[in-house]
Amino acid sequence: MSIQNVKKVVLAYSGGLDTSVILRWLQDTYQCEVVTFTADLGQGEEIEPARAKAEMMGVKEIYIEDLREVFVRDYVFPMFRANAVYEGTYLLGTSIARPLIAKRQIEIARETGADAVAHGATGKGNDQVRFELGYYGLNPDIKVISPWREWDLTSRTRLIEYAEEHQIPVPKDKRGEAPFSVDANLLHISAEGKVLEDPNEEAPEYIYSRSVSPEAAPDVATVVEVGFAKGDPVSIDGAAMSPATLLTKLNELGGANGIGRLDLVENRFVGMKSRGVYETPGGTILLAAHRAMESITLDREAMHLKDEIMPRYAKLIYNGFWFAPEREMLQALIDKSQERVNGTVRLKLYKGGVHVIGRASPDSLYSLAHVTFEEDDVYDQHDAEGFIKLNALRLRLAKRREG
Repeated sequence: MSIQNVKKVVLAYSGGLDTSVILRWLQDTYQCEVVTFTADLGQGEEIEPARAKAEMMGVKEIYIEDLREVFVRDYVFPMFRANAVYEGTYLLGTSIARPLIAKRQIEIARETGADAVAHGATGKGNDQVRFELGYYGLNPDIKVISPWREWDLTSRTRLIEYAEEHQIPVPKDKRGEAPFSVDANLLHISAEGKVLEDPNEEAPEYIYSRSVSPEAAPDVATVVEVGFAKGDPVSIDGAAMSPATLLTKLNELGGANGIGRLDLVENRFVGMKSRGVYETPGGTILLAAHRAMESITLDREAMHLKDEIMPRYAKLIYNGFWFAPEREMLQALIDKSQERVNGTVRLKLYKGGVHVIGRASPDSLYSLAHVTFEEDDVYDQHDAEGFIKLNALRLRLAKRREG
């Protein structure tokens, strides 16, 4: 891309070392105006300092937005209606945040007349793909700048040198080698790199920040009841809560009981394997609760169909195809299945474990009259004989053919 072609760019800006260097690099390299966008997705850090830093660097248009409720309501909850899990264990905490950030960048570009957007993702990871698929899916003509694929600042040492050369403040804890890289939002926090790069080495305890170790969790279980309406959690212990407030509460309960830790080697979309350590305390509780709610409210074949399409749906989110037509089609199917997923689930939280101990629904398909081991007058057990023989017919014919 020719640098003369960019007049104004919207940068996804955290205020940290990397994006602060990117901000100045964009100004110097592209000679363009930069608009900064900083989103509060529940990462647990103050975001207002980013405003002062952007102002100091000459930025005139600064967007700082609290998107926690939007994030949980419009991205996290729809994903959890699908019970989405990538490669059997990962609850997609980083993946689901990227389309929201990309969407706001495109909207801000439209509002400010910007002709380009930029992000701070590296050329080795998944996030560059997620951001850029989001950009192009919403504005096919937008110009995209990915500094890590363009510049020669190939190490943290070079970033710090560049920052010092350009009078960009470098936080004390960023000098030297950071022990690991962190990404956080209201759904999860992840750690990658440095001390975690050897997948055979146990992650040190200081990696974890949202949960106590299961060994240090209380010796008495916590019992919690989650209420659902149309597949979404709406209350805890009978108290109605907004989406972000509810997930925050589940995070507190889960973290205090050592729930939601995951040490994972995953297959990145770009082709390599990577080791990460994730904490998703509230999401781990929510997944167990939602599946329990579906167990008494969903028809068998509807549930099995959801389980069949879930890996495809999870892969689409992981790879960055949130705005793709096939994800939207799957979402419509999933949302249809949730119309009667209403009721309450009781769970016991204990030393890293989430145990379902009760579930009730006004739309329950569970019939005690049919499943009881006592005498009943609604089910004729003789009917099973014909059912079995019809299902066995093809097996018997095939076996007879063998002689």
